[in-house]
Amino acid sequence: MAETMTRRGGCQCGKVAFEVESDLEGLIECNCSHCYRKGLVLKFVPASAFRLMQGEGELSEHTFNQHRIKHRFCRTCGVQSFAEGQSPDGQTMMAINVRTLADVEPWDWTAERVDGRSF
Repeated sequence: MAETMTRRGGCQCGKVAFEVESDLEGLIECNCSHCYRKGLVLKFVPASAFRLMQGEGELSEHTFNQHRIKHRFCRTCGVQSFAEGQSPDGQTMMAINVRTLADVEPWDWTAERVDGRSF
């Protein structure tokens, strides 16, 4: 079983910072027009496991397709650290961009490929 721990992350310029309680299991790499172009690797967690530590005023938001997910990114450096949406059962979820976690190396994880292009 993977270890759940507090992980810190944020954007490149440091204006946006967050903490998340998470393991590195169940990661996805999506081929939709948004995720694929940005190279996102995502971990979905309940909103209660996420804490924005700084930068609320530094964030901008992008939605597309069905406008169900709020993709949040830093206005200064453009890095998308996380997004907010709802699970099929209506629970508020956060999609964490694993590539923005400070304590994670690229070879520490594997991700399942998801065909988001076909949704």
